[in-house]
Amino acid sequence: MSIEFDEKGKYYTDIITKLPVSAVIQTSTHLVRGFVHVRQGERLKNELERDEDFLAVTEASVVGAEDKVIFTAPFLAVRRSQIVWVMPADDKLEDMRE
Repeated sequence: MSIEFDEKGKYYTDIITKLPVSAVIQTSTHLVRGFVHVRQGERLKNELERDEDFLAVTEASVVGAEDKVIFTAPFLAVRRSQIVWVMPADDKLEDMRE
């Protein structure tokens, strides 16, 4: 990691600050719930438009038929070409399902 300072004392690093956004991701075969990390000041849509093969999801749960969790992982890389739709998870919607 490199740190650079300007003449005013402001510093710059290679680290990009990202904020976790709770999301629901529908792939061609499964539903994934977890956190997508979005750059500070940007939207979930901006993260989806990046030119990368995979979307990183943390605290991931893969949901199968009848809304049963079939797999959990602290990290999951979802191939972007397999994503059908994505939406931010709303706690109110989650509460309604229970």
